[in-house]
Amino acid sequence: MDKLKLRFESPLSDVFTTSVYGSRFAGEDLPKHEIPETEMPKEIAYRLIKDDLSLDGNPLLNLASFVTTYMEKEAEDLMTESFSKNFIDYEEYPQSADIQNRCVSMIGRLFNAPTTGNDAAAVGTSTIGSSEAIMLAVLAMKRRWKNARVAAGKPTDKPNIIMSSAVQVCWEKAARYFEVEEKYVFCTPDRYVIDPEETVKMVDENTIGICVILGTTYTGEYEDAKAINDLLIKKNINTVIHIDAASGGFVAPFVAPELEWDFRLEKVVSINTSGHKYGLVYPGVGWIIWRAPEYLPKELVFNINYLGADQASFTLNFSKGASQVIGQYYQLIRLGKHGYRSIMTNLTRTADYLSDSLEQLGFVIMSKKNGTGLPLVAFRFKTGEKHYDEFALAHQLRGRSWVVPAYTMAPHTDDLKMLRVVVREDFSKSRCDQLLQDIKLCLEVLDQMDKAELKRNQEYISKHLTTHGRTGGRSHKHYHGETHSLQGKHGKTHGVC
Repeated sequence: MDKLKLRFESPLSDVFTTSVYGSRFAGEDLPKHEIPETEMPKEIAYRLIKDDLSLDGNPLLNLASFVTTYMEKEAEDLMTESFSKNFIDYEEYPQSADIQNRCVSMIGRLFNAPTTGNDAAAVGTSTIGSSEAIMLAVLAMKRRWKNARVAAGKPTDKPNIIMSSAVQVCWEKAARYFEVEEKYVFCTPDRYVIDPEETVKMVDENTIGICVILGTTYTGEYEDAKAINDLLIKKNINTVIHIDAASGGFVAPFVAPELEWDFRLEKVVSINTSGHKYGLVYPGVGWIIWRAPEYLPKELVFNINYLGADQASFTLNFSKGASQVIGQYYQLIRLGKHGYRSIMTNLTRTADYLSDSLEQLGFVIMSKKNGTGLPLVAFRFKTGEKHYDEFALAHQLRGRSWVVPAYTMAPHTDDLKMLRVVVREDFSKSRCDQLLQDIKLCLEVLDQMDKAELKRNQEYISKHLTTHGRTGGRSHKHYHGETHSLQGKHGKTHGVC
């Protein structure tokens, strides 16, 4: 029998004449290292990239992240229509800039920033997220401390900042990048937040400020800002407090309005929050608010004549899209205080329901309930109860498409391990029940495995069902195994935000 002969057309002959999967591009690897020499039809480029992205996880089942995964279509339309706007160009897009100022004013008043009248604006700015906001806050605190030291004729070479060892990694970055010594108040096996007495004792003349977290990454617990504030006043200690309200800034005012954590406290001089967490905006917006202009030194603010207008700028980046700021404004006026209160109350109820259900399954609950912390559930096994750990359950749930992270807690907690479920706006009670059913199923499967089988199962899931396993990781091998961070030194897991 004669061999079949395949007829190949010229490589460029099917570019505009055939279907996506009948084109030569469907039979080639997507470019990874070099920009291709020739064009690709837009329909084919769209479909092939969409197919590639289909390997991502389902955001609705990602219970590791605080970041918003749902917005109304009207909000999405407004944001899409603003993709091309460069927010920094105030001359061309003055209304977008004014919308930022409106948001700063609304958020400042939500945090009880002192104002001198109905039209008085708070001092603050939008950022890409809380990481940038925190870095701006650290810069402002450091410069104020330095100015005071220079005026007093004292050295300025050893600034330090005090924080809990449960801080998010961006605090380590800010201190390292801006050469500020990190002084940690370590957690304990039964205390997962900062200790006010110990914190105040650590303050010295080189302390630029104290970080207090309104909702820790691990357990969602609110640190006691009022206790620290009152101790500083009682002992006449001249230092300031920054509130990291990345997650709690849009929760506590609506669920626990009586809680004093914001500018009602005399020593609180700046607050950051993430619009893309419980501010209910898609990723890419954060906010930083200062108590008054004197807490943001003038020498850090630049007046720049660019693109036709004088502008005051205090950010780490320059050009950025206006979409996220517009999305935040939409949520603030669309929902109002009543809308935010309704959503946050529902999330709190769902978190409490999940917490009670997991407790009935025998888990130890580490998070707070009834609105005294973030709407999340942190839980673990009873010590010595299982022949597998929390990471094994997390891996098994991954096989059911759920992303429920397992963490090793902050240093000095006896290597305590835990799991955490973040309750976001789109995590309904129905989906919560589905999660509980899958947790029960996974526990039954794991209970039936011996240690050798458990090891093989976890290796398989880690290799084939996780991103790190499929791709081998993304960081350059030169940077593997760092030993300078809390994670590198103590084994603490840097939590997802």
